[in-house]
Amino acid sequence: MSITADTLRGHTDTIILAQLMRGDNYGYEINKHILECTQGEYGFKEATLYTAFKRLEQAGYITSYWGDDGPGARRRYYSVTPAGRERWAQARREWEDTRTLLDALTSVEEERA
Repeated sequence: MSITADTLRGHTDTIILAQLMRGDNYGYEINKHILECTQGEYGFKEATLYTAFKRLEQAGYITSYWGDDGPGARRRYYSVTPAGRERWAQARREWEDTRTLLDALTSVEEERA
């Protein structure tokens, strides 16, 4: 895969919301799933991930709570809100529109009169 991190950087929130659409989860597992989905080609730095969680929570797109996982460190779980589901759907539509536009702008097929 040759997609650069710069290409995906503007989609951090959408990627995280998509992961949470599958169910509540905590940061390490979310990033682990992203790495698995991309065969290790893409993942978030810890600072990026937790900055995004804070931004999404402040916007009302996610909520967080402390899990009771038994012995060991407590984990902070994240859950998508109804507003987050709407934001994810809007971002998906925007991505589809962007992809269509980029396909049109980068196509080298000859125009036929």
